[in-house]
Amino acid sequence: MKQVTIVLSLLIVSILITGCNRDSSSSTDSNAENDQDPEKNAELMISSASSLTDALNEIKTSYEKEHDVDLTINFGGSGSLAQQIQQGAPADVFISANQDWMDTLEDEQLIFPKTRSDVTGNKMALIANKSSDLNYQSIRDMAAEDLDVVTIGDPESVPAGKYAKQTLKTLNMWDNLKHQLVLAKNVRQVLTYVETGNADIGFVYQSDAMISDKIQVLAKAGKDMHDPITYPAAVVKDTEQKMTAKEFINYIESDQAQTILKKYGFKKTD
Repeated sequence: MKQVTIVLSLLIVSILITGCNRDSSSSTDSNAENDQDPEKNAELMISSASSLTDALNEIKTSYEKEHDVDLTINFGGSGSLAQQIQQGAPADVFISANQDWMDTLEDEQLIFPKTRSDVTGNKMALIANKSSDLNYQSIRDMAAEDLDVVTIGDPESVPAGKYAKQTLKTLNMWDNLKHQLVLAKNVRQVLTYVETGNADIGFVYQSDAMISDKIQVLAKAGKDMHDPITYPAAVVKDTEQKMTAKEFINYIESDQAQTILKKYGFKKTD
């Protein structure tokens, strides 16, 4: 009888322990589910046209203060960035300085088309070093005999270079100047060439001209001289955080971010 009693007691204790363990395990699983938030402490990789460097760095600071997201921004020529995405480089958001490279990624199904949005715009400016004696009142005043080196972005991969080439072709000046051209890998390199005196003049965005105190703006290109300059943004297909990535694009379109963009010379095209 004692043995039966002991066995029963052990069984009861075993059942109670098992039940407690199950409750504890269930509670732990429940807490784990509640703690799991794939969007919390998110990290986004933004691949952006280099012309947005200063504006987007300020937007990054503002965004990270208001959101639990860490942004890493990879700046470069739009073509180079698009090619990196084609080759599988990590990126959650792509911001291009023209529609062509975004069209390419959309055609190859490398972005989510429904997330695509034109977030800002720009203008082209002809610049020279601050110490230059050149005094053009218009881009039409450019003369090959005045110049040794003209720098633009590589039209094959740099949208600013493409717009510059379109401008020169519209004015029938491309053939006269093409032998004096030095092609840069991005628009910021164009700015550097002019700042350092390695080029007499260069074509950059208005936003780039505004950030340098080493150059002067000689003239601006009219809207009829080149394609509209728009900056489309979209979520990259390989992202694991589509919602967070789209929220960042929405933020760029907010009044707060647009105010920052305008401060640096950007403005949505009409």
